[in-house]
Amino acid sequence: MKKVILIADDNNNIRMLLTEILKSDYEIIAFNDGAGILNWLKTGNVPDMIISDVMMPNLNGWDLVNNLKLSLFYKHIPILVLSAIENSDERIKFLEAGADEYMMKPFNPQELKARINNIFKRYYHESI
Repeated sequence: MKKVILIADDNNNIRMLLTEILKSDYEIIAFNDGAGILNWLKTGNVPDMIISDVMMPNLNGWDLVNNLKLSLFYKHIPILVLSAIENSDERIKFLEAGADEYMMKPFNPQELKARINNIFKRYYHESI
């Protein structure tokens, strides 16, 4: 069974690109904001990882990470933040809040896959 990765990004092109890059190895479920992810989680589903943009409507990446990492039910879910914000303070803020990785857009698909694989090695002691 494939691991499930949730994606939150308000840019449809980025959602489609991430889905295309990752769909051969993972089950991908994509939303246009963090609220979609929280609603999906509230139905009893638990993904293996979340990839989130920072700037999104309704529930942005910062609020999503904080909600998840403060939750007893969801704090164990690994999070990779994927953002166009090129600011060291922003990266540090997310990493200190509990995000496992912070990558810049545009991104190299091979690097993204390597970082995802490394997160899975750390969390699940396995690689894909």
